[in-house]
Amino acid sequence: MKTRLVIIILFFAFSVPTFAAHPGGTVYADVNGLVCAFCAHALEKVFGREEAVESIDVNLDKKVVTIHFQQGQKLDDATITKLITDSGYAVRGLRHGD
Repeated sequence: MKTRLVIIILFFAFSVPTFAAHPGGTVYADVNGLVCAFCAHALEKVFGREEAVESIDVNLDKKVVTIHFQQGQKLDDATITKLITDSGYAVRGLRHGD
């Protein structure tokens, strides 16, 4: 019984940070054409040049690019869309997180 309780507590303790809001804000871009690690690397490189971007995560299975911004900085939707389309991918939509 104690073991189960400890496991449950540890599960929630390590899960909470993944659901916490990113302090600089987050945008989720649904993108067509993402099929390989090279695609992910190309977008990481493009967004890595942007001062406002802290990090990005490319989920090839879901075809979603998650963009985390530096605190107090953003890129507008038109700029995000242009960066992705200029890289050869089609943006299906943008969603704003925190």
